[in-house]
Amino acid sequence: MGMAGVQENGHGEMGLSDFPLGSKNKYKRMDSEFTDDDDQYQLERRKKSTRKYVFGCAVFASLNNVLLGYDVGVMSGAILFIQQDLKITEVQQEVLVGVLSIISLIGSLAGGRTSDAIGRKWTMGFAAVIFQIGAAVMTIAPSFEILMVGRILAGVGIGFGVMIAPVYIAEISPTIARGSLTSFPEIFINLGILLGYVSNYAFSGLSAHISWRVMLAVGILPSVFIGVALFIIPESPRWLVLQNRVEEARLVLMKTNENDSEVEERLAEIQEAAGTADTDKPVWRELLSPSPALRRMLITGIGIQCFQQITGIDATVYYSPAIFKAAGIEDESKLLAATVAVGVSKTAFILIAIILIDKVGRKPLLYVSTIGMTTCLLGVGITLLLMKEGSISIALAILFVCGNVAFFSVGIGPVCWVLTSEIFPLRLRAQASGLGAVGNRMCSGLIAMSFLSVSRAITVGGTFLIFSVISALSVAFVYKHVPETKGKSLEQIELLFQDEYTFQGDEVQLGDVEHLVQK
Repeated sequence: MGMAGVQENGHGEMGLSDFPLGSKNKYKRMDSEFTDDDDQYQLERRKKSTRKYVFGCAVFASLNNVLLGYDVGVMSGAILFIQQDLKITEVQQEVLVGVLSIISLIGSLAGGRTSDAIGRKWTMGFAAVIFQIGAAVMTIAPSFEILMVGRILAGVGIGFGVMIAPVYIAEISPTIARGSLTSFPEIFINLGILLGYVSNYAFSGLSAHISWRVMLAVGILPSVFIGVALFIIPESPRWLVLQNRVEEARLVLMKTNENDSEVEERLAEIQEAAGTADTDKPVWRELLSPSPALRRMLITGIGIQCFQQITGIDATVYYSPAIFKAAGIEDESKLLAATVAVGVSKTAFILIAIILIDKVGRKPLLYVSTIGMTTCLLGVGITLLLMKEGSISIALAILFVCGNVAFFSVGIGPVCWVLTSEIFPLRLRAQASGLGAVGNRMCSGLIAMSFLSVSRAITVGGTFLIFSVISALSVAFVYKHVPETKGKSLEQIELLFQDEYTFQGDEVQLGDVEHLVQK
């Protein structure tokens, strides 16, 4: 006998006579909704955690690049006081400034093999230690010869650091954010340059004997943080796979990818790419006698690295006081203040590249960058050659120099490191990227060591006209030799160079990875 207003249904379940509850199905549906909401909540939490973790790894891995940037920025001002204190000649100034870039190619060459042997992150630590020793020697140097010893050691450390950071970041980053994250080393180079300029200005009031030593000593601080970072960041999952440490690689991928299916997908691609490598053939033999596909990769990687430097960016930064002096600025404090404006421009505009590189792609940014640099370099040359010294020429010189470094930061500055860290096959990536870094540092050193002599022969304005012509050639190089890699995994990018360039072809499909072969 049932209660009033309540009846049994045919399944022995109770409900209000006029409003059947269908309680069994309802509670199941509510349970399902709660489960779905909980899954969504956990997924969002994992996404946020993953993004923070990868972001932190990219920041820590980029700290070595602060050292390069700081050295470039601080030496532009420190060299003025070194000349006064140690009474060095103009040729010695050029050698002192340029030798770091030339010597750093030793670190870049050795960095690839070192990182293959001891791992990506410990190579970064090794780089920091060498730089610290070099910076300490420079700080206490009583003569030009001892200063050069410290400079050489610092150069080797920087060579290791600038080569390995983009490779490491590219190998730990999820595909969707790889471009912006791999740009971090360039951000930190720019930050270092700005800090160097600020250091110049801050310590310029000290005596000539003390000021440049304090300026150089401050550069030791970033490398201390690198030591701490080594105990926080993981090893590259791709390097771990090459060492047959697959489970460790899976654990790292679980921290750097947003869902388990993507982890397994990435791991399978990495194992496939590692498994297709010709492990019997030494890496350097492959690089010296490359297959057609690898030859295309080397042309793209080394070429874009060289164009980044032979357009004169380091000369612009190192010798910006000399450029502004040629425009008419005489006071030393005003010269150093003007260089701070250059540092701010170079640092601020790279943020645009970080925002856009994974949205609009690598190649459009390169076009904007190289065309803009060509225009600004031409403007600097014409201003210094045709206009008399005065307020207008000073304003235009500062405008065009700041414009040049801004366009550099928007495109070719960060994008060249992104490209060289992502276009090479897994087994060759570290050492091939090292070759690209060697080209970059060698061109930087040659430009830095010859700028004053060339400028004296054909004037500063004439030198910038040459830079503008070279920059125009870089536009053609980007059109012919640089593919678009946005949105592709590292393993997929290899396919762009197989048989022929497919720079504007169809998207590479995930399933195509199984066809990767080393020819």
